[in-house]
Amino acid sequence: TMLRRFLALDAAVTGANGLVHLLGSGPVGRFLGVDSGLLLGLGAFLAAYGAVVGVLASRGRPPALAVRAVVEANLLWAALSCAALGLWLSPSTAGAVWTVLQAITVAGFALLQYAALRARQGNSA
Repeated sequence: TMLRRFLALDAAVTGANGLVHLLGSGPVGRFLGVDSGLLLGLGAFLAAYGAVVGVLASRGRPPALAVRAVVEANLLWAALSCAALGLWLSPSTAGAVWTVLQAITVAGFALLQYAALRARQGNSA
């Protein structure tokens, strides 16, 4: 289903992002102008989150409550990314652009997942 595809895409992108942060926290941190320790922690979180979303995507019919939790977590991530940029991070230009782009991407995943969940629920009524 579309819902499972959007969850799988989210899992792949998030997991890859997490692995890049984990394995390249030093050079990536210098490029983005962000502390490598922060990237290491974020990388571990993102890799784990991506794995959980991947498991959810592998289910024949992902539970609506779990999908809603992913949607809400993605929206929260996008909002916190923008807040961090405005309130406490001082990244390089590349880091600022990356932060905004990833926030938009994650919000996009949330919207696609929500729309697919609604469509699935409409089809089962």
